Amino acid sequence: MAGAKEKKTKAVKQKQVKPESKEKVKAGPAPKVYPPRMKERYREMVVPALMKQFAYTNPMQVPRLEKVVLNVGMGEAIQNAKLLEAAVNEMTLITGQKPVVTRAKKSISTFKLRQGMAIGCKVTLRGERMYEFLDRFFNIALPRIRDFKGVSPKSFDGRGNYSMGLKEQLLFPEIKYDEVSSTHGMDITIATTARSNDEGKALLGLLGMPFRT
Repeated sequence: MAGAKEKKTKAVKQKQVKPESKEKVKAGPAPKVYPPRMKERYREMVVPALMKQFAYTNPMQVPRLEKVVLNVGMGEAIQNAKLLEAAVNEMTLITGQKPVVTRAKKSISTFKLRQGMAIGCKVTLRGERMYEFLDRFFNIALPRIRDFKGVSPKSFDGRGNYSMGLKEQLLFPEIKYDEVSSTHGMDITIATTARSNDEGKALLGLLGMPFRT
């Protein structure tokens, strides 16, 4: 009998014990993501202006940005591989995207170059990263060129794509002068869906590219 009573009291105690209440953590509102301002500028201002200028009947006919390609050639990397590593890190800072290492397609004994040797790096930007890069490039990097009077309007390829070269990477504010091991230039190509140079120039000009007058 005593054993039965003990079992009953234990059962009652177990029923009375309540599990610890877990506080529910209320998740706050998700941070609002804003689209790049150049993308908004294209939708709100550039598209109507180009439709009026070139008499497009459909917004889908309006030329748009397709991609931006940045290419760095490092011939010095043949003797010093660390220079290429530094260039890759700098390109990552500038674009926010890790570049692809480019390699030699042929062997050239004069330059002690072997096929497959790393000689540079390349980044292809699309979407929002492309718009963000061009915004910084047009409004911050290019004006830092000494005696800058605008970029040449004659560097189109006949199909609305624009290419230009920079002499040094120090134009970009992401690069700190004290941490640069060597200065190098780069080639920048802006690919668009324009069908002519006039359309390409009008598109880039309305987006803020400072063309020389």
